[in-house]
Amino acid sequence: MAGENLSEKAIEYITALFRDNADGHGADHTLRVYRNAMKIAENEPHCDRELIALAALLHDADDHKLFRTENNTNARAFLAENGVPEERADRICEVVNTVSFSQNRGHIPETLEGKIVQDADRQDALGAVGIARTFAYGGKHGRPLEGSVQHFYDKLLLLKDLMNTESGKQLAEGRHAFLEAFLNELEEELGEVRDTEPAPGTGGEAT
Repeated sequence: MAGENLSEKAIEYITALFRDNADGHGADHTLRVYRNAMKIAENEPHCDRELIALAALLHDADDHKLFRTENNTNARAFLAENGVPEERADRICEVVNTVSFSQNRGHIPETLEGKIVQDADRQDALGAVGIARTFAYGGKHGRPLEGSVQHFYDKLLLLKDLMNTESGKQLAEGRHAFLEAFLNELEEELGEVRDTEPAPGTGGEAT
């Protein structure tokens, strides 16, 4: 199928585009979002699956945290090179532009395809993968442990209640619970460390 071939080319494109990325926004993240999106799409019979696949695969191709592009330059270049009509490319980029949490806070995508891809991306910020990505990004950008932990409260713990689709909501439940369990354990362990730290000025030495 033409759509499958185009998706394969998009995978090759993003693999090259994100080569050497180590902050949680690499090709591996994109492929997980793609798989999440296609899983959610299975329960939405009226969605445009090819549009969802391409939007998911290209959703970070022009991410403002990674690239200094305008008007989806990288995504549009790939689509044009592969013969995607401009009107179709516009629809794909419209979905792409609804994904970012920071740029779409409080905004619900108007299209079903946008809702699905947004849910798929947010799934990858939850659960064990979400935890790993948070600390990978924090380490890459010099963010201290406390800053990464605060990110859970500023964003990650909010995502479960922001899912658009029923499938997205169901998938988020378990991952959200894992985040809460992790934070509870982390707080307990950090508390143990604080309890054993020497008082200021004592140097921890016995008198």
